[in-house]
Amino acid sequence: MEDFQEKLDTLFTEANVQYGNFIETIIIIALLIVLRFVIIRIVYNRVDETASRYKWRKNVTYTLVFMGFLLVGRVWFEGVGSLATFLGLLSAGIAIALRGPVTDMAGWVFLIWRQPFKVGDRIEVGSNKGDVIDVRFFKFTILEIGNWVHADQSTGRVIHIPNHLVFNESIANYTSDFEFIWNEIEVILTFESDWKKARKLLEKISEDHLKDYVEDAEQQVRRATKSYLIRYKNLTPIVYTEVVEIGIKLTIRHFTNPRKRRGINQMMWEDILDVVEKEDDIDFAYNTIRIYQNQIEGKPGLK
Repeated sequence: MEDFQEKLDTLFTEANVQYGNFIETIIIIALLIVLRFVIIRIVYNRVDETASRYKWRKNVTYTLVFMGFLLVGRVWFEGVGSLATFLGLLSAGIAIALRGPVTDMAGWVFLIWRQPFKVGDRIEVGSNKGDVIDVRFFKFTILEIGNWVHADQSTGRVIHIPNHLVFNESIANYTSDFEFIWNEIEVILTFESDWKKARKLLEKISEDHLKDYVEDAEQQVRRATKSYLIRYKNLTPIVYTEVVEIGIKLTIRHFTNPRKRRGINQMMWEDILDVVEKEDDIDFAYNTIRIYQNQIEGKPGLK
């Protein structure tokens, strides 16, 4: 009976302690909430700028939450039983609360260590494309290209991207190790055009505009093969021939600098327009409605 009475007294004592700790915890949380409300009211009465109010509100909240962890931890310290256990619980709580910033810092370490891109590179992460202009602990910043602007030119918008996205999204680098990408220009001619002559003219236009790129591209590709398995045997411009519904499509495939793609396209298209204008047996194709009379226009053996 004495042992039972001692156990019962111990149980009631522990229950009272736990109940007291619980009440004290509620009081601390209530006081911190009231303190936050008072501080924010004072700030709002003295500060009119919306941005400053926002910063004050966020900083006060973070500070009081951290203080709450410490005060509540001291209340339950004896109940928990050891400093190591308390610190473990505190660390777990902080890790959950700061999961985003922690993963962002891990992403920053990955960016510094592996360097999938660096400041100055043109990249695409998820649906965002642009030139990297800054890399920090929690985010990296790009100057956006594309979107409503064509030919990968800048929109002028600055986009801040959390570092943890490098673990979740694919990363495309336009300028990693070699600053060239493949580009294609499609020219569609009518079926009646002299396509062989047109192809030779397009090849000459390509060589005139891109001869300076080929040697530089070959050097950069050779350097890149030391890090990657890249197999480019022919880097000179080439013109491919293909038949489509409305005519004969000649496609110029060539290397170009990603930041100069629109300028190169413009210069080459201006020469192509001049050539087509001068040649009587070459003309552009476009969507039209046409009546074809085989007996008059067809081949003699097929009439």
